[in-house]
Amino acid sequence: MARKDFLSIRDLSSDEIHGLLQKAIEIKAHPERYRDALRGKALAMIFEKPSLRTRVSFDVGIHQLGGFSINLTPGEINLGKRESIHDVARNLERMVQGIMIRTFGHDIVEEMALHAGIPVINGLTDFSHPCQALADYMTILEVKGHLEGLKLAYVGDGNNVAHSLIYAAALLGVNISVATPDGYEPKASVVDWARGTIGSKACKLEVTRDPVAAARKADVIYTDVWASMGQEAEAAARKKIFQPYQVNKELFSHAAPGAIFMHCLPAHRGDEVTADVIDSPRSVVFQQAENRLHAQKAVMVDLMQ
Repeated sequence: MARKDFLSIRDLSSDEIHGLLQKAIEIKAHPERYRDALRGKALAMIFEKPSLRTRVSFDVGIHQLGGFSINLTPGEINLGKRESIHDVARNLERMVQGIMIRTFGHDIVEEMALHAGIPVINGLTDFSHPCQALADYMTILEVKGHLEGLKLAYVGDGNNVAHSLIYAAALLGVNISVATPDGYEPKASVVDWARGTIGSKACKLEVTRDPVAAARKADVIYTDVWASMGQEAEAAARKKIFQPYQVNKELFSHAAPGAIFMHCLPAHRGDEVTADVIDSPRSVVFQQAENRLHAQKAVMVDLMQ
Protein backbone atom coordinates (compact mmCIF):
# COMPACT_ATOMS: atom_id res chain seq x y z
CA MET A 1 0.00 0.00 0.00
CA ALA A 2 1.11 3.58 -0.63
CA ARG A 3 0.21 5.01 2.78
CA LYS A 4 3.09 4.81 5.26
CA ASP A 5 1.71 6.48 8.39
CA PHE A 6 -1.49 6.84 10.42
CA LEU A 7 -1.50 10.48 11.48
CA SER A 8 -5.05 11.67 10.84
CA ILE A 9 -8.34 10.19 9.70
CA ARG A 10 -8.44 12.83 6.98
CA ASP A 11 -5.44 11.14 5.32
CA LEU A 12 -7.55 8.05 4.56
CA SER A 13 -9.88 7.39 1.67
CA SER A 14 -13.38 6.03 2.28
CA ASP A 15 -12.20 2.62 1.08
CA GLU A 16 -9.20 2.67 3.41
CA ILE A 17 -11.21 3.47 6.53
CA HIS A 18 -13.80 0.82 5.63
CA GLY A 19 -10.95 -1.63 5.09
CA LEU A 20 -9.43 -0.88 8.50
CA LEU A 21 -12.81 -1.29 10.21
CA GLN A 22 -13.38 -4.67 8.58
CA LYS A 23 -9.82 -5.77 9.41
CA ALA A 24 -10.35 -4.76 13.06
CA ILE A 25 -13.59 -6.74 13.24
CA GLU A 26 -11.85 -9.77 11.67
CA ILE A 27 -8.92 -9.55 14.10
CA LYS A 28 -11.32 -9.32 17.04
CA ALA A 29 -13.25 -12.39 15.85
CA HIS A 30 -10.18 -14.45 14.90
CA PRO A 31 -7.13 -13.24 16.86
CA GLU A 32 -5.41 -16.61 16.42
CA ARG A 33 -5.02 -15.92 12.69
CA TYR A 34 -2.80 -12.92 13.45
CA ARG A 35 -0.53 -14.30 16.18
CA ASP A 36 2.49 -14.22 13.87
CA ALA A 37 1.49 -11.21 11.74
CA LEU A 38 4.26 -9.03 13.18
CA ARG A 39 6.57 -11.71 14.55
CA GLY A 40 9.86 -10.24 15.72
CA LYS A 41 8.90 -6.65 14.90
CA ALA A 42 9.35 -3.86 17.42
CA LEU A 43 7.13 -0.84 18.13
CA ALA A 44 8.67 2.17 19.88
CA MET A 45 6.02 3.88 22.03
CA ILE A 46 6.69 7.53 22.88
CA PHE A 47 4.50 8.92 25.66
CA GLU A 48 4.61 12.64 26.42
CA LYS A 49 1.11 12.46 27.96
CA PRO A 50 -0.30 10.07 30.57
CA SER A 51 -2.12 7.06 29.18
CA LEU A 52 -4.18 4.04 30.18
CA ARG A 53 -6.04 2.80 27.09
CA THR A 54 -3.45 3.88 24.52
CA ARG A 55 -0.56 2.40 26.49
CA VAL A 56 -2.22 -0.92 27.29
CA SER A 57 -3.90 -1.43 23.91
CA PHE A 58 -0.75 -0.81 21.87
CA ASP A 59 1.46 -2.76 24.26
CA VAL A 60 -0.84 -5.78 24.41
CA GLY A 61 -1.70 -5.44 20.73
CA ILE A 62 1.86 -5.63 19.38
CA HIS A 63 2.58 -8.62 21.66
CA GLN A 64 -0.55 -10.45 20.48
CA LEU A 65 0.61 -9.91 16.90
CA GLY A 66 3.94 -11.61 17.67
CA GLY A 67 5.99 -8.44 18.10
CA PHE A 68 7.16 -6.46 21.11
CA SER A 69 7.19 -2.88 22.37
CA ILE A 70 9.66 -0.41 23.85
CA ASN A 71 8.23 2.33 26.09
CA LEU A 72 9.96 5.72 25.91
CA THR A 73 9.03 8.38 28.47
CA PRO A 74 9.80 12.14 28.46
CA GLY A 75 12.46 11.53 31.11
CA GLU A 76 14.27 9.17 28.78
CA ILE A 77 14.26 11.12 25.52
CA ASN A 78 12.89 14.64 26.31
CA LEU A 79 11.78 14.94 22.70
CA GLY A 80 12.96 18.10 20.95
CA LYS A 81 15.09 19.22 23.89
CA ARG A 82 17.60 16.53 24.78
CA GLU A 83 17.52 15.38 21.17
CA SER A 84 15.85 16.77 18.07
CA ILE A 85 12.77 15.10 16.57
CA HIS A 86 14.80 14.58 13.40
CA ASP A 87 17.54 12.70 15.24
CA VAL A 88 15.11 10.61 17.31
CA ALA A 89 13.31 9.59 14.11
CA ARG A 90 16.54 8.71 12.28
CA ASN A 91 17.79 6.65 15.23
CA LEU A 92 14.55 4.75 15.76
CA GLU A 93 14.09 3.89 12.08
CA ARG A 94 17.30 1.84 12.27
CA MET A 95 16.26 -0.13 15.34
CA VAL A 96 12.47 -0.64 15.30
CA GLN A 97 9.78 -1.23 12.69
CA GLY A 98 7.19 1.28 13.86
CA ILE A 99 6.70 4.33 16.10
CA MET A 100 3.59 5.22 18.09
CA ILE A 101 3.65 8.69 19.60
CA ARG A 102 1.26 10.35 22.07
CA THR A 103 2.15 13.99 22.38
CA PHE A 104 0.93 17.61 22.41
CA GLY A 105 1.41 19.44 19.12
CA HIS A 106 0.24 17.73 15.93
CA ASP A 107 3.31 19.18 14.22
CA ILE A 108 5.49 16.90 16.35
CA VAL A 109 3.81 13.80 14.92
CA GLU A 110 4.05 15.19 11.40
CA GLU A 111 7.75 15.99 11.81
CA MET A 112 8.44 12.53 13.20
CA ALA A 113 6.72 10.98 10.18
CA LEU A 114 8.60 13.28 7.80
CA HIS A 115 11.99 12.11 9.02
CA ALA A 116 11.31 8.48 9.93
CA GLY A 117 11.50 5.92 7.15
CA ILE A 118 9.21 3.62 9.15
CA PRO A 119 5.48 3.90 9.96
CA VAL A 120 4.45 6.52 12.53
CA ILE A 121 1.11 6.16 14.33
CA ASN A 122 -0.59 9.08 16.05
CA GLY A 123 -1.59 7.87 19.52
CA LEU A 124 -3.08 11.32 20.30
CA THR A 125 -2.23 14.97 19.74
CA ASP A 126 -3.99 18.13 20.87
CA PHE A 127 -5.50 18.32 17.37
CA SER A 128 -6.59 14.77 16.60
CA HIS A 129 -7.11 11.26 17.98
CA PRO A 130 -7.49 8.98 14.95
CA CYS A 131 -7.06 5.69 16.84
CA GLN A 132 -9.97 6.63 19.09
CA ALA A 133 -12.25 7.49 16.17
CA LEU A 134 -11.44 4.22 14.43
CA ALA A 135 -12.38 2.25 17.56
CA ASP A 136 -15.51 4.39 17.99
CA TYR A 137 -16.88 3.72 14.53
CA MET A 138 -15.96 0.06 14.87
CA THR A 139 -18.11 -0.03 18.02
CA ILE A 140 -21.04 1.71 16.31
CA LEU A 141 -20.78 -0.73 13.40
CA GLU A 142 -20.85 -3.69 15.80
CA VAL A 143 -23.88 -2.39 17.68
CA LYS A 144 -25.91 -0.92 14.82
CA GLY A 145 -24.85 -3.20 11.98
CA HIS A 146 -24.17 -0.28 9.62
CA LEU A 147 -22.84 3.29 9.63
CA GLU A 148 -24.15 5.16 6.61
CA GLY A 149 -27.16 7.31 7.40
CA LEU A 150 -26.86 7.10 11.18
CA LYS A 151 -26.83 10.28 13.28
CA LEU A 152 -24.05 10.87 15.80
CA ALA A 153 -24.48 13.75 18.26
CA TYR A 154 -21.28 15.02 19.84
CA VAL A 155 -22.00 17.26 22.83
CA GLY A 156 -19.27 19.20 24.64
CA ASP A 157 -15.83 20.53 23.76
CA GLY A 158 -14.90 20.65 20.06
CA ASN A 159 -11.56 19.02 20.78
CA ASN A 160 -9.20 16.48 19.20
CA VAL A 161 -11.72 13.64 19.57
CA ALA A 162 -14.45 15.75 17.95
CA HIS A 163 -12.11 16.55 15.04
CA SER A 164 -11.39 12.89 14.32
CA LEU A 165 -15.06 11.92 14.67
CA ILE A 166 -15.97 14.64 12.14
CA TYR A 167 -13.32 13.53 9.67
CA ALA A 168 -14.47 9.91 9.88
CA ALA A 169 -18.17 10.82 9.64
CA ALA A 170 -17.52 12.59 6.34
CA LEU A 171 -15.73 9.53 4.93
CA LEU A 172 -18.27 7.01 6.25
CA GLY A 173 -21.51 8.81 5.36
CA VAL A 174 -22.53 9.37 8.99
CA ASN A 175 -24.64 12.41 9.90
CA ILE A 176 -22.90 14.29 12.70
CA SER A 177 -24.22 17.13 14.83
CA VAL A 178 -21.74 18.87 17.12
CA ALA A 179 -23.09 21.01 19.98
CA THR A 180 -20.60 23.24 21.79
CA PRO A 181 -20.63 26.50 23.75
CA ASP A 182 -19.67 29.63 21.84
CA GLY A 183 -15.90 29.70 21.35
CA TYR A 184 -15.41 25.97 21.89
CA GLU A 185 -16.50 24.69 18.49
CA PRO A 186 -14.26 22.42 16.39
CA LYS A 187 -11.63 24.09 14.21
CA ALA A 188 -13.06 25.75 11.12
CA SER A 189 -10.48 23.94 8.96
CA VAL A 190 -11.87 20.57 10.14
CA VAL A 191 -15.47 21.56 9.47
CA ASP A 192 -14.61 23.01 6.05
CA TRP A 193 -12.68 19.87 5.02
CA ALA A 194 -15.51 17.61 6.16
CA ARG A 195 -18.17 19.62 4.34
CA GLY A 196 -16.07 19.55 1.18
CA THR A 197 -15.52 15.80 1.53
CA ILE A 198 -19.21 15.06 2.11
CA GLY A 199 -19.90 16.67 -1.28
CA SER A 200 -22.63 14.68 -2.99
CA LYS A 201 -23.11 12.23 -0.10
CA ALA A 202 -26.45 12.20 1.64
CA CYS A 203 -24.99 12.79 5.13
CA LYS A 204 -24.94 16.14 6.91
CA LEU A 205 -22.62 18.00 9.27
CA GLU A 206 -24.14 20.46 11.73
CA VAL A 207 -22.39 22.68 14.28
CA THR A 208 -24.80 24.18 16.81
CA ARG A 209 -25.00 25.79 20.24
CA ASP A 210 -28.10 23.74 21.10
CA PRO A 211 -27.44 20.33 22.71
CA VAL A 212 -31.10 19.32 22.43
CA ALA A 213 -31.09 19.98 18.69
CA ALA A 214 -27.95 17.86 18.36
CA ALA A 215 -29.37 15.02 20.44
CA ARG A 216 -32.76 14.96 18.72
CA LYS A 217 -33.26 11.58 16.97
CA ALA A 218 -29.56 10.76 17.36
CA ASP A 219 -28.52 7.12 17.15
CA VAL A 220 -25.37 7.85 19.14
CA ILE A 221 -24.71 10.49 21.79
CA TYR A 222 -21.03 11.06 22.46
CA THR A 223 -19.22 13.31 24.92
CA ASP A 224 -15.75 13.87 26.36
CA VAL A 225 -14.25 15.59 29.38
CA TRP A 226 -14.72 19.34 29.53
CA ALA A 227 -11.04 20.03 30.28
CA SER A 228 -8.52 17.88 28.44
CA MET A 229 -4.91 17.19 29.43
CA GLY A 230 -3.03 20.49 29.57
CA GLN A 231 -6.21 22.47 30.33
CA GLU A 232 -6.39 21.73 34.05
CA ALA A 233 -6.05 25.43 34.96
CA GLU A 234 -9.26 26.11 32.99
CA ALA A 235 -11.26 23.30 34.61
CA ALA A 236 -13.29 25.45 37.04
CA ALA A 237 -14.20 28.04 34.41
CA ARG A 238 -15.02 25.37 31.84
CA LYS A 239 -17.30 23.56 34.30
CA LYS A 240 -19.59 26.61 34.49
CA ILE A 241 -19.56 27.17 30.73
CA PHE A 242 -20.22 23.53 29.82
CA GLN A 243 -22.85 22.70 32.46
CA PRO A 244 -25.76 23.10 29.97
CA TYR A 245 -24.00 20.51 27.78
CA GLN A 246 -24.05 17.73 30.35
CA VAL A 247 -25.32 14.43 28.93
CA ASN A 248 -28.04 13.38 31.38
CA LYS A 249 -31.30 11.44 31.20
CA GLU A 250 -33.24 14.51 30.10
CA LEU A 251 -30.91 15.21 27.17
CA PHE A 252 -30.74 11.51 26.29
CA SER A 253 -34.54 11.36 26.13
CA HIS A 254 -34.39 13.33 22.86
CA ALA A 255 -32.33 10.61 21.13
CA ALA A 256 -33.74 7.96 18.82
CA PRO A 257 -35.10 4.70 20.30
CA GLY A 258 -32.19 2.33 20.82
CA ALA A 259 -29.63 5.13 20.95
CA ILE A 260 -26.28 4.36 22.57
CA PHE A 261 -24.00 6.47 24.72
CA MET A 262 -20.28 6.79 24.01
CA HIS A 263 -17.33 8.38 25.80
CA CYS A 264 -13.64 8.00 24.99
CA LEU A 265 -12.74 7.95 28.72
CA PRO A 266 -11.58 8.88 31.28
CA ALA A 267 -15.01 10.14 32.37
CA HIS A 268 -15.95 12.55 35.14
CA ARG A 269 -19.33 11.35 36.36
CA GLY A 270 -21.43 14.32 37.42
CA ASP A 271 -19.69 16.68 35.02
CA GLU A 272 -19.96 15.91 31.30
CA VAL A 273 -22.14 12.86 31.93
CA THR A 274 -24.31 11.63 34.77
CA ALA A 275 -23.80 8.18 36.30
CA ASP A 276 -27.30 7.06 35.31
CA VAL A 277 -26.34 7.49 31.64
CA ILE A 278 -22.77 6.21 31.53
CA ASP A 279 -23.59 3.22 33.74
CA SER A 280 -26.86 2.42 31.98
CA PRO A 281 -27.49 -0.45 29.52
CA ARG A 282 -27.37 2.17 26.74
CA SER A 283 -23.69 2.83 27.45
CA VAL A 284 -21.04 1.09 25.33
CA VAL A 285 -18.01 2.89 26.77
CA PHE A 286 -16.16 -0.25 27.80
CA GLN A 287 -16.82 -1.91 24.46
CA GLN A 288 -15.29 1.23 22.94
CA ALA A 289 -12.28 0.90 25.21
CA GLU A 290 -11.76 -2.75 24.29
CA ASN A 291 -12.02 -1.92 20.61
CA ARG A 292 -8.99 0.34 20.88
CA LEU A 293 -7.03 -2.91 21.07
CA HIS A 294 -8.55 -4.44 17.95
CA ALA A 295 -8.61 -1.25 15.87
CA GLN A 296 -4.99 -0.49 16.62
CA LYS A 297 -3.96 -4.05 15.84
CA ALA A 298 -5.56 -3.51 12.42
CA VAL A 299 -3.52 -0.31 11.96
CA MET A 300 -0.28 -2.01 12.98
CA VAL A 301 -0.89 -4.97 10.68
CA ASP A 302 -1.77 -2.58 7.85
CA LEU A 303 1.38 -0.49 8.26
CA MET A 304 4.03 -2.82 9.68
CA GLN A 305 3.39 -6.22 8.06
